[in-house]
Amino acid sequence: MEKLKIKLSIANRIYPLTIDPSQEEGLRKAALDINNMIKQLEQSYSVNDKQDVLAMCALQFASKTKQRSIDNSNSNKSFEIKLKELNELISETIS
Repeated sequence: MEKLKIKLSIANRIYPLTIDPSQEEGLRKAALDINNMIKQLEQSYSVNDKQDVLAMCALQFASKTKQRSIDNSNSNKSFEIKLKELNELISETIS
C-alpha cells in the first residue's frame, strides 16, 4: 500500500506526516478534536501557554481512554457474574 503525505495543524503548528491512507480520516478528526479542546481550555481557564494547554488536553484524552477501559472492565466483571449465576441456575434446574 502506498503511503500518503499529509500536513496536520495542531495548536497553530504544522506537522507533516507520512501515513497509510486508511489512517487519514482518524488523524484529521483527532487533530480537529485536539484543536477544539485547546480552544475550550483557553477560554475556560484563561491559559495562554500552549504547553500547559496541550498538557491539559493530553490529560483529558488519556483519562477518557483509561476511564473507558475501567468501565469496560467493570462491565465485563458484571457480565461474568451474571453468566455464573445463570450457569448455576441451569445446573440446579438440570440436576
